[in-house]
Amino acid sequence: MKMEITCTLISVSCVFSVLFFLASKILYSVWLKPKCLEKCLRAQGLNGNPYRLLVGDMKDLGKLHNEALSKPINFSDDILSRVSPFLVEIIKKYGNNSFFWLGPTPSVLILDPETVKEIFINYNRFLKRPGNAVTDLLQKGLISYEGEEWEKHRRIINPAFYKEKLKHMVPAFHLSVKEMLGEWEAIVSHEGKGELDVWPHLQRLTSDALSRTAFGSSYEEGRKIFELQREQVEHLMTLSRSFFLPIFRFLPTKRNRRMKYIAKEVSHSIKEIIENRLKAIKEGEANSKHDLLGLLLESNQKEIQMHGHRKFGITTKEVIEDCKLFYVAGQETTSVLLVWTLVLLARHQEWQSRAREEVLEKFGKNQPDFEGLNHLQIVTMILNETLRLYPPIIFLDRTIQEDTKIGSLSLPSGTLVTIPIILLHYDTKIWGGDAKDFKPERFAEGVSNATKGQSVFLPFGGGPRMCIGQNFTMVEAKLALTMILQNFSFELSTSYSHAPHTVFTLVPQHGAHLILRKL
Repeated sequence: MKMEITCTLISVSCVFSVLFFLASKILYSVWLKPKCLEKCLRAQGLNGNPYRLLVGDMKDLGKLHNEALSKPINFSDDILSRVSPFLVEIIKKYGNNSFFWLGPTPSVLILDPETVKEIFINYNRFLKRPGNAVTDLLQKGLISYEGEEWEKHRRIINPAFYKEKLKHMVPAFHLSVKEMLGEWEAIVSHEGKGELDVWPHLQRLTSDALSRTAFGSSYEEGRKIFELQREQVEHLMTLSRSFFLPIFRFLPTKRNRRMKYIAKEVSHSIKEIIENRLKAIKEGEANSKHDLLGLLLESNQKEIQMHGHRKFGITTKEVIEDCKLFYVAGQETTSVLLVWTLVLLARHQEWQSRAREEVLEKFGKNQPDFEGLNHLQIVTMILNETLRLYPPIIFLDRTIQEDTKIGSLSLPSGTLVTIPIILLHYDTKIWGGDAKDFKPERFAEGVSNATKGQSVFLPFGGGPRMCIGQNFTMVEAKLALTMILQNFSFELSTSYSHAPHTVFTLVPQHGAHLILRKL
């Protein structure tokens, strides 16, 4: 009897010990650690809202975002207050030396160009924000790797994006644009002009071009993947603006079940594409020299053969994740660059005319070629200014996993740093009093002269981890814009509503309604 009582007491004691340990760990994570970090940041002259248990600033962030989405703005209005209202409010309240709370994690705003440069250069100390069970459903891929794993993936993927490889993709880009312009011609054929929301057309264009250049297929074959990935992005952005406990991501809610289903379907579809390609290569039936998947598989095989072991290559599962990244980043970046370029040229007719004159002088009505695209100065200036005013990604963040000195700050482990790209792109101290105006001439002598060598023009990030698809996006955008200018003039429709907002990338909330005229 005494033995049984003793065993029971020991069991109860063990249970209470485990519960106490878990409670202590939770208390430390959600209160003691955040308060300690807050004290450290304030001691260095940084200011921000007081930490609020669990939620931090997430409620305020979500509220301001929803208010901003409730109504369009005029072109003369401040775009920053619509696309990044919370950060604008924080800076207005606390100045540039400020921080904010993403749940129990503080993030320090970095607006000093030299400090931004230091963060990008020291990418092994300022790491990508770790994924979780929710974000990993969209993609893991190249952008999520660190250290040697990132270096290996970058080395294997890089050859697919060399300029000489992109040259062979121009015919696929051309075919996709030609098909889109054929649809536009059918719309304006009766009166020589017509109104069109070009945004869904540009999304389909870049999706189709990516299907052809990445997988040697057509948009119809990859449409299911694009649609599912787009839905996945919307789910993730909704979650990112609302507070939820980490345990919620494992609960069988309707959204969680849908997100897991999408991830499974996308991975299965891409796996089939890869397996069919590998089978065709093995049987000598695949011409895989000019699409991203073929180049990636070829580069991977060379790496394995060079070192004599498969561990030096990447697995089929990792190839799938990189392909999921192609589908999201490769399609989204180009489509948003094109839509905002058309909107700006529709508003600024003088620059549309100047760009068309350059295009017709270079190509006439002939098919644009790779070399000619690289010599379009005015078109390049316009695209760069569009990327400045409407960067695809409006901010980047990095995490610090050990106490780190940066500039005049000593930031403790567990802190995030946020680089607000769009705030840097509109900073009057950097770009002048006309920073919010569309002035492509800023880039007449190149990006370096426009920025005076500072790390302040960041549409594709910066440093060694700059977006690997930058050249891919620019070649596709130049070709599409060139062919549009050869065939159409355009202006804003009276039904156009200026409403930029962020869904992974900076998109037009209510589309982009233009009046097209066939030339």
